[in-house]
This record gives sequence, C-alpha cells and structure tokens, in this order.
Amino acid sequence: MTTFEGPVKAIPHGSDVVFGFLSDFNNFEALVPPDKISNWESDGDSCRFTVEGIGELGLRIIEKVPFKTIKFSADGKTPFDFFLWVQLKEVGIGDTRVKLTIKAELNPMLKMVVTGPVKKFLTIVTDGIASYPYVAKE
Repeated sequence: MTTFEGPVKAIPHGSDVVFGFLSDFNNFEALVPPDKISNWESDGDSCRFTVEGIGELGLRIIEKVPFKTIKFSADGKTPFDFFLWVQLKEVGIGDTRVKLTIKAELNPMLKMVVTGPVKKFLTIVTDGIASYPYVAKE
C-alpha cells in the first residue's frame, strides 16, 4: 500500500464541532473548490465526485471514533482501491489539528501518474477543512 499524508493544519474550533460537520458528506461539497471537484453527489454516508487529474471517485464512511477519527473507503467504481482517514486532535479549547491520510493500492505506473494529483487533493481538502467557518450547533 502506498501512503499519502496531507499537511497538519490548525482549526480554531473544538474537535466536537469539526467532527460533527465532517461526519456528514452533505457538508463536504463546501470544502473543495468547484474548479477542482465536479459532479458532486452525496447521501450523507457516501459521496461520488470527479477529481481533476484523477477521475471519478466514491467514498463511504466506514468508521467513526467521536471527535478523533473518521475513516472512509473507496465506494463503487474507482480507478484504484484506497482508504482515507481524517484525524482530529484537540490541543486546547477551540484549537484542533487536522490531518488527512490516504492509503492506496497502486501499481508502480499508476502511482507515478496519481502521486501529484493525490497530494494536491489532500492539501486542498485539508485547507478547506481548516478554513471553513464552523458554527457550533445549539
């Protein structure tokens, strides 16, 4: 398996607020620029979209550890099998760190083709998660 790690970013909100938001794919479309992701579809627990330079991908939530981790797997027809982890760590009140990791089953040729777009995707999504204006539910 090939591992791709995104940058660690600070979020000025509690991990409970961020976890609640990220646990629902209906919220994800707001995190990525429309010029990089297209054909977005979501039902809450799964989503499907097209990534520039990679192709059509689908994700399904397979595990949640409240306020710490959300694990996703490839769903449906995808160019390669992969897992995506969103890790959250609250380091202080209203101060959470986020990191995204993708583990993918890639042959050497495919790895060479997708490494750049996957790293770019991780950075774009991490930046979107870190800069999103979360609102705590009352």
